[in-house]
Amino acid sequence: MPGPATAPPPKDLFEHRLLFVTGKGGVGKTTVAAALGLAAAHAGLRTIVCELDARERLHSLFNVSTRGFEEVELAPDLSAIAIDPEHAIEEYLLLQIKVRPVYDMLFKNRVFDYFAAATPGLAELVTIGKVWELAQPDRLTKKTKPYDLVIVDAPATGHALAMLEAPETFKKIARVGPIHRQAGYIQSFLHDPATTAIVAVATAEEMPVNETLDLRRELIARVGLDIALTVVNALEPEYFTAKEIGILRKEDQIAPIEAAVLQSERSVRQAEQYERLAKELKRPVIDLPFLYEKSIGRQELNELADKLSSDLAEQLERVAK
Repeated sequence: MPGPATAPPPKDLFEHRLLFVTGKGGVGKTTVAAALGLAAAHAGLRTIVCELDARERLHSLFNVSTRGFEEVELAPDLSAIAIDPEHAIEEYLLLQIKVRPVYDMLFKNRVFDYFAAATPGLAELVTIGKVWELAQPDRLTKKTKPYDLVIVDAPATGHALAMLEAPETFKKIARVGPIHRQAGYIQSFLHDPATTAIVAVATAEEMPVNETLDLRRELIARVGLDIALTVVNALEPEYFTAKEIGILRKEDQIAPIEAAVLQSERSVRQAEQYERLAKELKRPVIDLPFLYEKSIGRQELNELADKLSSDLAEQLERVAK
C-alpha cells in the first residue's frame, strides 16, 4: 500500500472545520477533494469527503464499495459519504419527529413529495444541513463520532453558490420557529471564514479561469466569503525550451515531433492563463500536474496529496517571513 504524504500539513487551511471545493464542471474537483482529504488524513485529522451527486466517484478512486447515504472508510482517518436530498431530509425529519410511524404517516405520501418539489431551495438546504451536521463537534445523529475536517466535493459554481445561500433563503421564508433557528445556525457556520474555507478548482484555460474570477466576485457579493485557495489542476509540464521547439518545427513533422510541438503549445497557453489567473485573483494559487495515466488510483492520489501539502506549507513559510 502506498505510504502517506511526507510534507508538513498546511495548518491554516486544515484548521477550518469545512472546506467547500467547487469550480467549473470537468476541472477535476473530485480528484482535488480526494487529494485534500488524503493530505488531511495523513496529517492526523479525522476527515470525511462529501459527494453531493449520485455518481460516487470517490469510491471508485479508492476501489471501495459504495453504501449510499452511509459514512464509508476509504483509508485510515479518511471516510466518504454520498449525500442526496431524499435521504438528508428523511434523516432530518426523523431527528425532529423521533417516532418512525408518525413520520411515515405524515411524509411517506405524494402530498409531501409535491411539497418538497415545490419548495424553492429545500433540496439545497437539507443537503448543506447534513454537511453542517457532519462538521459539528457534537453531532446530532446517534452512535457517530465527530470529524476534525469535512471536505465537500461541491457542484459546479452556480449550484454551489445556491447551496451556500440556501440557509439565508429559508430564514426569510420561515421568519420564526425551529426551521428559522436551524437555518440561522447553518448560515452562521457556512459564512464564517474561521470555520469555512472555499477552495476553487480550475484548469489553466480561458473559460475555467474566467469562471473562477466570476466565482470570487459572486462569493464576496452574495455570501461574504472570499476564495481561500485556488488549485490549478492538470497543468502540463514544460519539456522543451522555445529554442528547442524552434528546431523541432524545422524537422519533418513525423508523429513524435508533432506530439512534442503540440504539447509545448498547450504548455505555453496554460502558462499564460495561469499567470492571468494569479495576477487578477490576487489570492493563493497552487497547481497540480497533469497525470499521464489511464486512470487515477491510490498511488496517484498520494502523489497529489503530497504536492498539495508541500506547496501549501511553502506558502505558509513565505507569509511567515
